[in-house]
Amino acid sequence: MADGSEEANDIEKLYEYGERLNEAKDKSQIRVQAIRGLPLFCKDTPEYVSKIVDILGQLLTAEENVERDAVHKALLSLLRQDVKASLTALFKHIESTDEANTDESIREKVLNFIRDKVFPIKAELLKPQEQMERHITELVKKSLQDVTGAEFKMFMDFLKSLSLFGDNAPPERVQELIEIIEGQADLDAQFNVSDGDHIDRLISCLYMALPFFMRGASNSKFLNYINKHIIPVFDKLPEERKLDLLKNLAESSPYTTPQDSRQLLPSTVQLLKKYMPMRKAGEEMNFTYVECLLYTFHHLASKTPNATNSLCGYKIVTGQPSDRLGEDFSENFKDFTERLSNVEDLARATMKKLTQGMAEHNKAMAAAKTDEAKANIKVKKQNTTTGLRTCNNILAMTQPLHSKSPSFIGDKKINLSWKEAAKPSVPSTTVPAGGKRTATATNGSGAPATKKGRGEGVQNQLVNRALEGLSRGGRSGGRGRGWGGRGRGRGYR
Repeated sequence: MADGSEEANDIEKLYEYGERLNEAKDKSQIRVQAIRGLPLFCKDTPEYVSKIVDILGQLLTAEENVERDAVHKALLSLLRQDVKASLTALFKHIESTDEANTDESIREKVLNFIRDKVFPIKAELLKPQEQMERHITELVKKSLQDVTGAEFKMFMDFLKSLSLFGDNAPPERVQELIEIIEGQADLDAQFNVSDGDHIDRLISCLYMALPFFMRGASNSKFLNYINKHIIPVFDKLPEERKLDLLKNLAESSPYTTPQDSRQLLPSTVQLLKKYMPMRKAGEEMNFTYVECLLYTFHHLASKTPNATNSLCGYKIVTGQPSDRLGEDFSENFKDFTERLSNVEDLARATMKKLTQGMAEHNKAMAAAKTDEAKANIKVKKQNTTTGLRTCNNILAMTQPLHSKSPSFIGDKKINLSWKEAAKPSVPSTTVPAGGKRTATATNGSGAPATKKGRGEGVQNQLVNRALEGLSRGGRSGGRGRGWGGRGRGRGYR
């Protein structure tokens, strides 16, 4: 074809033209007209759509509103003309992992354009639907090599909105989403407890995966990684992340297989005993940790009851050799039930104080004059209510465990304290990107500390801490701020 080289030259000229447009000092209507004219090159030569889209993508950094609007309209025109080629060209600006050849300002503007202009009209653009949803899914996957937490959440929210992954999607599609999240969590990487970015990414991804566990996707890879790498160094985790991890584990536990439950139970019992103190004067108890761990324990144990015989000294008979009924684990039973009794005493004592506190709040509310004072008292009342709910949950979960052959709570009978508190303010299943969780003033973890055998003044201080800290409308501050892009220097903290 004789015209081939001429057309290639035309395209090279277009690139030069685009660069000159971008560098031009003159922001006049001549420049806007030129941008509007770019899609016309593709009417007769559709094979050049991707090259024109590439040029327009670079022009998204325009500062003038009129000019930027012209670029948006030109891009949308080309997307409607050839959505596959246009999307592929746009995503090339995002997926590049070569920092030296990536203009961050262009990448950011293209991301914003896709989020604000393309995603909202996906039903119009993505036709034929299944084919084009699959195409954009593959483009998104390629773009996840180097993203911040907020960017990852944006892409996952978009994928969840596609009919490809909707409520009627087959299990393998839901599992595909879990595998995307697992990849972002780096579950094949060696774990280094000093790598705060990996810890944040792992815990955030586990939280993001919870709705998919509920839909039948496997949590096995996450839980086995946490069991092998994270729980052994739990003490060394940042304080504000410990509670996040325990809450996520609790919420994952109902969806754990019997085989994984058997693997996880020993470390769960070990942590539970660590946070359920023996009767020693002055030992603190973190109520929310205990609530999380008891809930996890019940759900795991309900899947593999006889695994608790050796761990807790129970006598559960299944007829399997793993019952280990011929061995003496009576010391384990004595130790475990004594800790349970102590937890119950601490929970009841705290409930008494919280109930007294609630009466004082009601009096204070009646006497409050200003809206600010009323708002402060309302927060204290909410915190007290959540504290009472936490203690009630603990008592509901400890009481069955005194039996030699207990029935474990493997259903949804226990409503976790923070879940109930979160319902009015968190309608979606995930936290908004960039949103901060409720800050707390207790132990850096949101759980109250109660001590036995101390003076009344100290006890009142501890109850005040309980009032301030027990309420957890969500997880601790930090989730949703995004983690650092590997190579882009977009730091998590």
